[in-house]
Amino acid sequence: MQTSDFTVRAAVWQDDAAGLIYIRRCVFIEEQHVPESLEWDGLDETAVHVLAYEATENTVIGTARLLPNGHIGRMAVLPSWRRKGVGSALLQTLLAYAQQKHLYKVFLHAQITAKGFYQHLGFTQHGDTFDDAGMVHCYMDKTLV
Repeated sequence: MQTSDFTVRAAVWQDDAAGLIYIRRCVFIEEQHVPESLEWDGLDETAVHVLAYEATENTVIGTARLLPNGHIGRMAVLPSWRRKGVGSALLQTLLAYAQQKHLYKVFLHAQITAKGFYQHLGFTQHGDTFDDAGMVHCYMDKTLV
């Protein structure tokens, strides 16, 4: 996906780890104080990753991943790029990939502050909220057609 401001493309952990790590370190470890031991869970090499790049500078601005079981996670956008469509573009790219792989359903653990964002894109909350890395989250899923 490409706009005049940014581009989203598929990424491969082995080739794009530096950009993926940079975004997740900035957002999760530095901004949100997620312990490194929780952030690096050993699942990145089996995941499908997407990266967003700023159009003129070609610098990374966001990322997300999809695990083989349909779990979407590690969605992170640099603060200066939030509310500009980057997160939606990352998620839409992963949803398209999930449909190509014939996944029936995708799910995620949304930070409660992002619940509305995911609801707007068709996700539904199920169950109670829970703590993950010191932040309130909720389970949400979306059935793909």
